[in-house]
Amino acid sequence: MLYLKSLGIWLILAVSAIMVAAFRVGVLLPQFGEPTAHQLGTLLYLIVQLIIIYLFIRKMRIKNVTTLLGIGFFWVVITIIFEFVFGHYVMGHSWQKLFADYNLFNGRLWVLVLLNNIFAPLISGKIIK
Repeated sequence: MLYLKSLGIWLILAVSAIMVAAFRVGVLLPQFGEPTAHQLGTLLYLIVQLIIIYLFIRKMRIKNVTTLLGIGFFWVVITIIFEFVFGHYVMGHSWQKLFADYNLFNGRLWVLVLLNNIFAPLISGKIIK
């Protein structure tokens, strides 16, 4: 049941990512250009993601480290699957373009979102009293 609820939260995270992406394209991109808009949008999404995850973990009162990490890894796995399946087969992006988002050396910060997926539940579980 916990992983079904976690899937529901992942869907909320996905919708919030779409909303932040729309903000990035509509507001940040015209003002700052692609690289900076991408980075600011990613940082904004990290904050939104952390808030959503914190509220979920607090509501569920999860404190077990293994469970918290399990939820984080679950989110990473379904995020990567979604990113590549949807990105390639629905959006028509090349594999090269999809993998390029994982290159920190080119200013792409997507890896930070995945790390946040893993560690935000753990951090949230540890700060909840």
